[in-house]
Amino acid sequence: MDTTTVPLYRAAHGRTGDKGNRSNISVIAWHAELFPLLVEQLTPEAVARHFAYRQPSGVQRYLLPQLQAMNFVLDAVLDGGVNDALNLDTHGKALSFWLLDFPVAVPLSLVPLLAGTDL
Repeated sequence: MDTTTVPLYRAAHGRTGDKGNRSNISVIAWHAELFPLLVEQLTPEAVARHFAYRQPSGVQRYLLPQLQAMNFVLDAVLDGGVNDALNLDTHGKALSFWLLDFPVAVPLSLVPLLAGTDL
C-alpha cells in the first residue's frame, strides 16, 4: 500500500491539560476513517520516544473510539508542575504542539481527508 508521511496535525487536532507534574494530551482525528491509523501508530511507546527529551516516567494511552479520540497521560514531564517549574510553559500547553508534529504514515487513499490536502 502506498503511503505518504505527514505531521499528525494534518490528521488530528489536540488539547493539553495538566495536573501537578502530569500532562494530559488529547488527540482527536479529523475524520473517523483516520482514527484506526492513529491508534496503530500513536502507541504509548511511540509517544514516550517522541517525548524522550522530557524524560517521562510513564506514558498511558486511553482510547475513546466513539469520539475518534485518545488521551495520553505523561507523568513527570512538567518539571514539577505549575508551582515548582522554572520553565516558561509550566502548564505544558506547548506539549500538544510537539505531539502534533509526530510523523504519521497515511495511505494515499485517505489523503483527501487530511487538513490542508496539498502535499
